[in-house]
Amino acid sequence: MFHDPTFWVAVAFVAFVGVAIYYKAPGMLAKLLDERAEKIRKDLDEARRLREEAEKLFADYEAKSKAARQEAEAIIAQARATAEREAKTAEAALGQALDRRVKNAQAKIAQAEAQAVAEVRTAAVEVAIAAARRVVAESLTSDDATRLIDRSISDLNRQLN
Repeated sequence: MFHDPTFWVAVAFVAFVGVAIYYKAPGMLAKLLDERAEKIRKDLDEARRLREEAEKLFADYEAKSKAARQEAEAIIAQARATAEREAKTAEAALGQALDRRVKNAQAKIAQAEAQAVAEVRTAAVEVAIAAARRVVAESLTSDDATRLIDRSISDLNRQLN
């Protein structure tokens, strides 16, 4: 085996590869580790940047949420104030409308009472005239009627002069 040239070629090849690996491997290994470290550093920087963006977005969201909450509270307060004003206005308008209706009803009642009194008076006068006519017709003689007419004419002349 020591006399076989193939054996020595194999030994030389292994020695060459071993020396090449011994001198080149640490550099290649260092280069690989440096590249890996650089990639990890870039990933960490990217993660840090993304985290900062996320925190900024979260802060913006919180600010917008707070502003929206305040705006909603302001809208609710304004709506309550408007509703209270409208309720007071409606209550006042309802009171005025009720007063007008009460006055109208009272006026209609007074008008109906006046009309009823007038109708009763008219009926009473008609009844009295009919009764007087009947009494006069039954108890008045022609001489009495002539005297009454003459007296009425003389009273009329006195009142006209």
